[in-house]
Amino acid sequence: MNEKSARTVQRRGLVGASLTHALHDGYTDALYAFLPIWQAQFGLSYAALAVVRALYYATMGGLQIPADHALRAVSPRAALILSTILASAGLAVMALPFGFVGLCAGLIVAGIGSSIQHPRGSMLVTDSYGKAARGPLGIYNFAGDLGKAVLPALVAVLLPILAWRPVLGMMAVLGVVMSVALVSLAPAARVTSMAKEETAAGRGRGGFGILTVIGALDTATRMGYLLFLPFLIHGQGGGSPTVGIALALLFIGGALGKATCGWLGERLGVVGSVIVTEAATSLLIVATLFTPLTSTLILLPLLGIVLNGTSSVLYGTVPELSDGDTGRAFAIFYTSVIGSGGIAPILYGAIADHSSRTIGVLASAATAILIIPLVLTLRPHLRVATVGSGESSA
Repeated sequence: MNEKSARTVQRRGLVGASLTHALHDGYTDALYAFLPIWQAQFGLSYAALAVVRALYYATMGGLQIPADHALRAVSPRAALILSTILASAGLAVMALPFGFVGLCAGLIVAGIGSSIQHPRGSMLVTDSYGKAARGPLGIYNFAGDLGKAVLPALVAVLLPILAWRPVLGMMAVLGVVMSVALVSLAPAARVTSMAKEETAAGRGRGGFGILTVIGALDTATRMGYLLFLPFLIHGQGGGSPTVGIALALLFIGGALGKATCGWLGERLGVVGSVIVTEAATSLLIVATLFTPLTSTLILLPLLGIVLNGTSSVLYGTVPELSDGDTGRAFAIFYTSVIGSGGIAPILYGAIADHSSRTIGVLASAATAILIIPLVLTLRPHLRVATVGSGESSA
């Protein structure tokens, strides 16, 4: 394969993985819009509603490692198409008049599909770009945030016009369209040359466990702050529309952070980038406790950049510290961050319940600071990882 053909395969792989990521992350967040409708239609308590949501979320998070193990010999095209077809099938089952049982079954099937996408999509980008994968992985993660912004907003617009089952059906059709598009976008065969180079270079580095803990704490910080942000805006005199604006500003900044901080990691190194973003995250979180409403809204896009941007640096480091099995490493990493995203709001909520909302917000800021000494312990592993690569100062 000549250089031009190789670059074409790289671009196609990145586009295919990114579009799939956008769709699946959009599916995940769009489900929030249906919760009040399901609560009213099926007579669910809040606790039961949380359990219903967990059917999808826990399935998606818990099956990352088994899905990666089961499909590692399958081509990127087949894996991404299978993940999208399963997720779409789950939505189609939910859209059919099968009652509450059908809803629960559809959520589980959709969760199985989305569990495949994360490790296989990440692995496709890593295999395609090899040592240059950090920036493309940032684009891949940015695409996920873009899907979270677009699809839930589209669903929110459609639900007042159409019944919820047709809206789910339209989402399923979108998945079918994506599956057809992936036939021409995703590579038909595994990209092995760069993957083998990375596997050999990664063996014996260590530090992946530390990286996974950092990823979990970074996610905990983000989810903890999101839990309190609506109440913080209300406390500063903002109404429900202002809360929506605040969340949009934070997410816009987050999407920008996902796109840019992967490249920042290439220039400042992993340790330097994480220190900068986590310190800025903590300072800006604390600042929003004391600023008036207008100033808080101005700060939120900046906070979003660093609050979400760290994850691109961390995702881009997974191949470097994977100890030779990058697919499994991505599966473990995603399991960790998804699990942290589910547990952290409960813990921060308990802290606030037993103290105050301000203490809860400060706890999320303190979590970001806790990451700084932890990432310093990662430096020796990164120095070993980057011998001869020009990044020994990471």
